[in-house]
Amino acid sequence: MPAGSNAKRERQYEHIKDSARSRGASPKRAKEIAARTVNKNRAQSGESKTASESSTKDMSPQKRGGQRSGTNRPKGPTKEQLYNEAKKKNIKGRSTMTKKELANALGR
Repeated sequence: MPAGSNAKRERQYEHIKDSARSRGASPKRAKEIAARTVNKNRAQSGESKTASESSTKDMSPQKRGGQRSGTNRPKGPTKEQLYNEAKKKNIKGRSTMTKKELANALGR
């Protein structure tokens, strides 16, 4: 469980981890899924000291419910995630790029 947790987040972490294990995830992957979900929820509720913009402005993991995992949708990072990565790498012209152009500029 991530550091600085409380009883509610502990229960949430265990529930998510058990759920991922019952769906066939490895123990390591189940822990990762649970930790990421709990950390994102902590960031959105203002419980964490540092949080990325994509963590606080994106929809919650529970609400998303696997929207990006369907077979009919393009997979991979969102445009916002690509943009943030391009910003970190200081890629010129990123603000006017499409998702596909951002991916190409980042070498994906």
